[in-house]
Amino acid sequence: MEFSQEVELLLTHSHYAKLLAVRKVIQDKGKRTAGIDGIRWRTPEAKMKAALSLTDRQYKAKPLKRIYIEKYGKKEKRPLGIPTMYDRAMQALHTLALNPYAEATADSTSFGFRKYRSAQHACATIFNRISRKCDAQWILEGDIKGCFDNISHEWLLDNIPMDKSILKQFLKAGYVSKHNLFPTNSGTTQGSIISPILSNITLDGIEKILDIKYHSKNNKINRRIASKYQVNLVKYADDFIVTARTKEIAEEVKVHIGNFLKQRGLELSNEKTQITHINDGFDSLGWNFRKYNGKLLIKPSKKSIQKITREISDVIRNGKTWTQEDLINTLNPIITGWSNYHQGVVSKSIFRKIDSRVWNMLWKWAKRRHPHKSKKWITSKYWQTIGKRKWVFASGNIQLKYLSNTRIIRTIPIKLDKNPYLDRDYWIEYKTKERNRKLMGMYKSMG
Repeated sequence: MEFSQEVELLLTHSHYAKLLAVRKVIQDKGKRTAGIDGIRWRTPEAKMKAALSLTDRQYKAKPLKRIYIEKYGKKEKRPLGIPTMYDRAMQALHTLALNPYAEATADSTSFGFRKYRSAQHACATIFNRISRKCDAQWILEGDIKGCFDNISHEWLLDNIPMDKSILKQFLKAGYVSKHNLFPTNSGTTQGSIISPILSNITLDGIEKILDIKYHSKNNKINRRIASKYQVNLVKYADDFIVTARTKEIAEEVKVHIGNFLKQRGLELSNEKTQITHINDGFDSLGWNFRKYNGKLLIKPSKKSIQKITREISDVIRNGKTWTQEDLINTLNPIITGWSNYHQGVVSKSIFRKIDSRVWNMLWKWAKRRHPHKSKKWITSKYWQTIGKRKWVFASGNIQLKYLSNTRIIRTIPIKLDKNPYLDRDYWIEYKTKERNRKLMGMYKSMG
């Protein structure tokens, strides 16, 4: 028996691990959404009973409830599978056991669905790979065709270090749509707790094949690689980019990655996988990376700007009859979330531009409510002067947040070889440093 399987047995039979698994389910965003059995754990008694009942013995997963959510800017909808709460807890339990293995074997430049890593860290790593004049000029933008839906079950069963009978139950549970039962013959269902870690393990290894092909043995994973090929991978879930010195090398890398994916039942999308020169720019993770006269600038992408504008516009349009307080309370989390995501890049002018758009939307909202009132009357009712700022959309002590108040704070790059389970002191120090920088930025913006 392999060490990882021993760890799995210890964890999946641990009383405390079972409690953590149930806690994960009841704190998840979908905690109010039941599976096909309609069961939700609402009381402390139900939660404790669920934790005590988690067992591998004669376990049989129920089919998933299929729902569809809209994709931004597309007519087709994204399918999601909702397991029962018991099946979610079982997946969470086995994810606890898989995580240490996944972290120990992960690509160093993989950032999606990993502890203490984020899209901002991926962004900082891309910056470090392409910001200098001597860095790679060509970018392979990888797009895997239906990654979650097409991963080979055979490959997963042969390579994921966990109980095969349990894993098979997770993979082969099927789904119910419009009262019909459909089998699942490939892929990991989007919406299930274990899917992200299974997809990460499936895609880990791309860095290794590129290292073998293009890098010398002396290169360290946490140091800028300065080989003649300048091939560097940065991956976030199923999105990835690879840098290259020439377009020909990028084409060659595309072939190697295509062969790697084929073994796992996956393939690159010919339409969406592109090779781009850095002077033309490319989009990744909601940002646009492009060099202007040799200087790399990272900005929110046009698509991301359009998305937040549409989201705010929809809220204001749907809130025609809302009170001003309700409208502000609905908009503020959206504005805060988007501005925090983009506060580490060149966003200041874009923040001001979106603030201007929001002001125009709110003015139309107010005018529509009071078509026969004067501009002065509308202004005095809905806008205030607070401190040095005029035209603050506010009601009493509740005021709308401005994106332009967000201070630009660069993300500190992480050491890529640090493991969250083995290098605890490093991560404690890193998180403290990052938190202090953000708090200092908040105080300066308030002042």
